[in-house]
Amino acid sequence: MNHFLDIHTTAPGDLRSIIDNAAAMKSARAGRPRGALDDDQPLKDHMVALIFEKPSTRTRVSFDVGVRQMGGQTMVLSGADMQLGHGETIADTARVLSRYVDLIMIRTFEEATLLEMAEYATVPVINGLTNRTHPCQIMADVLTFEEHSGPIKGRKIVWSGDGNNVFASFAHAAKQFEFDLTFTGPPPLDPEAALDGLYSIERDPAKAVAGADLVVTDTWVSMHDPQSARERRHNQLRGYQVNAGLMAQAKPDALFMHCLPAHRDDEATSEVMDGPNSVIFDEAENRLHAQKAIMRWCLGR
Repeated sequence: MNHFLDIHTTAPGDLRSIIDNAAAMKSARAGRPRGALDDDQPLKDHMVALIFEKPSTRTRVSFDVGVRQMGGQTMVLSGADMQLGHGETIADTARVLSRYVDLIMIRTFEEATLLEMAEYATVPVINGLTNRTHPCQIMADVLTFEEHSGPIKGRKIVWSGDGNNVFASFAHAAKQFEFDLTFTGPPPLDPEAALDGLYSIERDPAKAVAGADLVVTDTWVSMHDPQSARERRHNQLRGYQVNAGLMAQAKPDALFMHCLPAHRDDEATSEVMDGPNSVIFDEAENRLHAQKAIMRWCLGR
């Protein structure tokens, strides 16, 4: 049984196997209707619980579709449905769910919830997102980069903006996949100290993206941030917007990524998001293929 809790807790060889399997599975489905089953149906007769304490579009749809394409069934549960950690302990919830399902994906707030679920579950648990990390997203990003630009090892990736949970998983991936990662953003929004040594800092965004193979950003504010925080972050991050001028400082063929949803013309301009270097919708699609490969790895299928 393999849990997929974070990129830095998964062996590099396993991560590479997941990426390669995702690419192969995607290629095998080329031209098929979205609802068509995979040939081998590796999740046939398997039930997967998808738990959402946080709202979701891409995570919910991609996991649900992925399970169905592989021949399995899904049970979608919201935090309100379960009152996770309130009416019943997380440990007991994990024990009970393990009697009903073969795999659990959880998208939650606190990392401690994920870790407790994994500790007491007797089936594999996948981290669909926490406030600290977002490993499934970065696996899709690595898949997307390599589709367009070849091996990611040794390449220069630049993150512009807030050192948030998505950046944390990029930092973990930088070590495991052996690429160079640069953070450019204001000091108050630096990544957490635990990530020190996994990336470099360049405060000047134009200098940061010089020679970059990939420029990445994310939303400046969370849906849960109060209005005062939104205004403060806009003031802090305005100089780190990814626009045509900034992309011109990177390599001519540098890719642009954003995990979505985006606030267009805040963290990135529509000109960049819809431009020739943008792969944001390939990136979104690849959540499906990367997560299918993750589920197969978890179940040894």
